[in-house]
Amino acid sequence: MGALAVRVDGLSVTPTAPKPRQVLALLALHADQVVPVATLIEELWGDRPPRSARTTVQTYVLQLRDLIAVALREGPEQAGPRSAKDVLVTTPGGYLLNTSGGTSDVREFERLAGLGYRAMDASDFPGAARQLSDALALWTGAALADVQTGTQLEMETRRLDETRLCALDQRIEADLRLGRHRELLGELTVLVSRYRTHENLHGQFMLALHRSGRRSEALDVYQRLRSVLVRELGFEPSAGLRRLQRSILMSGPEAALDSAAAGGGRERLSRVG
Repeated sequence: MGALAVRVDGLSVTPTAPKPRQVLALLALHADQVVPVATLIEELWGDRPPRSARTTVQTYVLQLRDLIAVALREGPEQAGPRSAKDVLVTTPGGYLLNTSGGTSDVREFERLAGLGYRAMDASDFPGAARQLSDALALWTGAALADVQTGTQLEMETRRLDETRLCALDQRIEADLRLGRHRELLGELTVLVSRYRTHENLHGQFMLALHRSGRRSEALDVYQRLRSVLVRELGFEPSAGLRRLQRSILMSGPEAALDSAAAGGGRERLSRVG
C-alpha cells in the first residue's frame, strides 16, 4: 500500500487524471462490493455536486473501462474471456469492481495483521512478530498518497493509517517480548518524533532504552512526553505510563517489563494526537 496501483491481468489500469483516479481508488478499496453512485458523487464533489454529476460519473467509469479493455486485450490469453463490463460492473444504484478472486494489498494486510494479533493473544511472540512484519511490509508509503481525496477517501485513508499504527504497535511489543530492545531503538526514535502524543510508543521506547542500559534517557522520554501532553492537550500521562516510569526509577530492566505488563493487564497506553 501507498501509491494507487490497480492491475488487470498484470497490466496497469490506473488513470492519471485526478477524478477517474478517485473513482478507481474508492472502488478498489471496496473491491467486490457495490459502491453507490451517491457515494461516488459525495467523494468527487462533496455537498456541492454539479447538475451533471451522475453523467460525469458515468463518463469516468467509461474511461476506466477503456483502460481495462486494453489490459484485457493485451494480457495473457489464459486469463479467460472477460469484458471490461465484467470487471467494472454496473449494478442497480452503483458500481462494483470485480476482482475475480484476485489479490488486494488491503485485504492481505488485514489478514496477516489478524494472524499476528491472534498470535499475540496466544503469547506466540515469534509468530506475531513474523506475521505483523509481513503485514507491514506491504506498506510502501502513506495510504493513497498520490490520490486527491474527498470525504470518503479521507475517512478510508485515516482508517488504514490507524490500522497500520496498531499493527506497528503490536509488532514492536512482540519484538520487546523477544528481547530485541536494542534493534528497536532507531525505529522508536523516529516514531516518537512523528507521533508526539502516542503514549504506547513512548512507553515502548522508554522500556527499550532502559533495557539497553540507558535509564536516564528513558526517563527523559517520559518527561518530554509529559510536557507535550500537559502543554498541548491539558492532561497528565496515563496511569499505565506513570507506573512504567516508577518501575524504571525503582527497579531493573526485567522488573520494569514485568511491572508494565502486570499493571493493568492488556491496558493500552496509547493516545494519538
